[in-house]
Amino acid sequence: MSTFSRNIKLMRKRKKRTQDDVAFAMDIKRSTLSGYENDVAQPSVETLIAFSKYFNLAIDTLLKIDLGKLPESQLSQIERGYDTYIKGSQIRVLATTVDQDNNENIELVNEKAKAGYRTGYADPEYLKVLPTFQMPFLSRERKYRTFQISGDSMLPVPHGSWVTGEFIQNWRTIRSQQPYIILTVEDGVVFKIVENKLEERQQLRLHSLNPLYEPYYIDAKDIREVWKFVHYISSEVPEPNTPKEQILDAVKKLESDVRAIQTKLDI
Repeated sequence: MSTFSRNIKLMRKRKKRTQDDVAFAMDIKRSTLSGYENDVAQPSVETLIAFSKYFNLAIDTLLKIDLGKLPESQLSQIERGYDTYIKGSQIRVLATTVDQDNNENIELVNEKAKAGYRTGYADPEYLKVLPTFQMPFLSRERKYRTFQISGDSMLPVPHGSWVTGEFIQNWRTIRSQQPYIILTVEDGVVFKIVENKLEERQQLRLHSLNPLYEPYYIDAKDIREVWKFVHYISSEVPEPNTPKEQILDAVKKLESDVRAIQTKLDI
């Protein structure tokens, strides 16, 4: 059976529509629709356009993407209008795990697992070995994953915190000045404030909360996943940020002390 046949049958059932309902709405015979769903008839270009409008899906999606293999979180995004072919970006099929009731898990990527995640993020076998849990207050129609962050670039979020993100399929929806978890080719998992520059230069500009770290650009081609920040969990109480002026004064004092020591050594 073709991808197109499987897709229109799947989407019809998800909309809880009968063949009679869809045939009436599209002004075609029910037997004709049945032929498309059973792959015994080939749709014309005009018919493909009609299906695209009815399901609010791009023709490329109907013909090329096996929607039945996508996790529920991605299907829900597509049904809400985030079809990446319509938006003009590449579709990203997310590997995921489910519990015994077929609910999507929240996988836990700890500090030790982050190195392997950089290459194993799309491998279902790798994801199966990660710890998983559920958070009942989060939407079941969206996909979440939790990452342990390291370092002090995002202070006051402490080192070792667990940061949960919501999977972003369409990167054009990334909002500037908001925190995201980014999986990159070179640096692996990073947690940053993002400035969306995809339209202008096919890049994201990543900022740290800690003013000692300079912002930098990353090319879209070097990004593998984007997760929108939802919340973080930490056993530490965050310390207030030191004002930038105080940090600069401390650095200048340190430089002055070093010069004084060098002067004494030269005497």
